[in-house]
Amino acid sequence: MACVDPPRKKKKGRYGVAELKTLGNQLLSSASHINNLPLLLTFLSPSSPPHHVLESLLSLHSFFLPLLPKLPSSSSAAAPSAADQSEFIYLTWLRSKFDEFLKSLLDILASPQSDETLKELVLDTLMEFVKVANGGAFHSALYHKLLLSIVRSTSPATFFVDLLESKYFKYIDVRYFTYISLKKLATTLEGKDASDDKIASADGPNESQLSSNMECFIHNMYYTISHVPPLQGSNNTSDLEMWSSSESPPSESDHKQLSGDVSVDDKLLKSKKPNKNVLSAAKIAKKMKLKFTKAWIAFLRLPLPLDVYKEVLVNLHQAVIPHLSNPIMLCDFLTRSYDVGGVVSVMALSSLFVLMTQYGLEYPNFYEKLYALLVPSTFMAKHRARFFQLLDSCLKSPLLPAYLAASFAKKLSRLLLSVPPSGALVITALIHNILRRHPSVNCLVHREDGVDEGKSDHRTDEGSTANSDNVKTSAIPCQKPGIDHFNSIETDPKKSAAMRSSLWEIDTILHHYCPPVSRFALSLGNDLTVRAKTSEVNVGDFSAGSYATILGAEIRRRVKQVPLAFYKASPSSLFSETDFAGWTFKCEEIPEMTNGNNERSTKDLS
Repeated sequence: MACVDPPRKKKKGRYGVAELKTLGNQLLSSASHINNLPLLLTFLSPSSPPHHVLESLLSLHSFFLPLLPKLPSSSSAAAPSAADQSEFIYLTWLRSKFDEFLKSLLDILASPQSDETLKELVLDTLMEFVKVANGGAFHSALYHKLLLSIVRSTSPATFFVDLLESKYFKYIDVRYFTYISLKKLATTLEGKDASDDKIASADGPNESQLSSNMECFIHNMYYTISHVPPLQGSNNTSDLEMWSSSESPPSESDHKQLSGDVSVDDKLLKSKKPNKNVLSAAKIAKKMKLKFTKAWIAFLRLPLPLDVYKEVLVNLHQAVIPHLSNPIMLCDFLTRSYDVGGVVSVMALSSLFVLMTQYGLEYPNFYEKLYALLVPSTFMAKHRARFFQLLDSCLKSPLLPAYLAASFAKKLSRLLLSVPPSGALVITALIHNILRRHPSVNCLVHREDGVDEGKSDHRTDEGSTANSDNVKTSAIPCQKPGIDHFNSIETDPKKSAAMRSSLWEIDTILHHYCPPVSRFALSLGNDLTVRAKTSEVNVGDFSAGSYATILGAEIRRRVKQVPLAFYKASPSSLFSETDFAGWTFKCEEIPEMTNGNNERSTKDLS
């Protein structure tokens, strides 16, 4: 039987849908029309019309599907006997055409010119080959090529990943081999990153192109790995639905198939015996956790773009850490992220707090880093609500040293002078909880002139300064101002001298222009050491506040007494002299300016 590609008498553009359908029916009806196979393969390309691609795809799919168990592997080198030599040559030729068929399907899948409906049909065809091409076992090598084509595409992989999620990610074996493939892809990208830097150093434009391609690959990989649902706890193996017809769940050695060709699949298939020891649901869950962990750890080693980096940090404590086999493996990634500072540290705090409280992670400089995050920009960050709740949880421990609680209380009170009203509400709630939990720092509330040890020295210094300066003594207030020993610039809370200071900033918000802030600040005047009569404030009720929430709450509030502005005599100035002791507000008129204004008014009247 001749299996040589015949010369094409007709040009490719002269074939219509009816003729392609006739060629497909002839191929399926008789082996004498086997030469129609290479002709139909020529229409499987991204540049071909979609209806031509569709007709050829349907015919070739129906032709190859029953022949797949008979086809040899691509790298098979076994010498057949003389009797079977012709049959072996024929099947080898069919195998080469099947590989060409798969390559054409992957090209259509990755092409931005292809129609989405056609891409969905191609994806379903490839997944069916994954299901049956290995004699009922999962064809991991073919599935790896499919994921490689999706991730390495220069266009977003959202369409394909959404299709896989809706149709195939519910199967346990599909998820299992997805983690294995993504781990290998991430390892490959990590290795190519260093070689790409060497190439880019010799050519400037090549560097930007390589970095943009790498960034697109990482985006596609993150979208894929974040949409694979982790295995939930199940005690029944029958609940774990499989995509392949194999009765046994994926074995630990199946990931080795990815490093070889389809021949490895055939060898494993031939060496398999009937399954007698079905793995329990607990063992399957353990395997899935292991593959899940390896895939995520390999992905986090990549040079993540900033948007992906932030999104990973936001979702890590909920979507990743509970499903890892050993969450402590993330400590290096999270500590490096926490040391970056700014909004990145705020995002990394959630996952780091989970590791410290639930998995026993020790971080010696945790409170020093947390203290450095208390800056005005934090109160306007996007994820500030979660940060303030975690800050309140971190300061809840009764074993917290007094100097540390005082440093946080003083740093927060200093921020009252520069944050918006929503931030002032959060700070008041945090200080309220600190004073109630740590009675040893309540001495900061009503301390007026610093600590007792330094009173005499400070008064002596102030007295000598007052005696030596006799100029404009009338402008000095009657009361001597206290000295604040707190060093707001110091980054180490041990050296901030907060215990020698006072929370004088709280007195400023008692006269705040925003009524909810001033009303809430009155709660700090209560004796918070009496724990039976006081309770902690839920910081979550204030952490996500803004001008809109404050205004909405104030509008909905029922007001019993409305303040009125009443003056017995018309005021002559904006501020009275009693408001600012020692200050005067006078406006001296210049005679020349007065005369000029009078002359100008006279001209206007005339």
